[in-house]
Amino acid sequence: MSYESLPQFLAKIDLFEGLSKDTLSDLIERGTTLKVPPGSHVVEQGANDAGLQVVLAGTAEVEVNGVVREPLTVGEYFGEISMIDGLPRSATVVAGPDGLTTFALSALAFEPVVKENPDVAQALLKALTARIRSLESES
Repeated sequence: MSYESLPQFLAKIDLFEGLSKDTLSDLIERGTTLKVPPGSHVVEQGANDAGLQVVLAGTAEVEVNGVVREPLTVGEYFGEISMIDGLPRSATVVAGPDGLTTFALSALAFEPVVKENPDVAQALLKALTARIRSLESES
């Protein structure tokens, strides 16, 4: 994915919908693109690192407490929970068979965007409640 198409791609993600072009550009400047080879661990459950990652290409396998969850695909994201509460990672994420490319934002980079854009905070709340409902329906 080229840098030029990243703003259009991210603008379609529920967390970033409705952000101004300036805010989205600022967000992109604060982040980085990561490429992870197939089978490599992206994040480990229990790790203390925090940050949000949006899947740009490839897939990722997700495991929570030894239970395999639905894989993540292009346009989905992970890391928002630990980024918000500062607690250890709640899942292990492993790059899928074709590898994984993500747009990554540290908590430090993302926090000012949330504080300055209530729409982002609202989108985060919706995303988190959707995940909670999903988990409740699985139990």
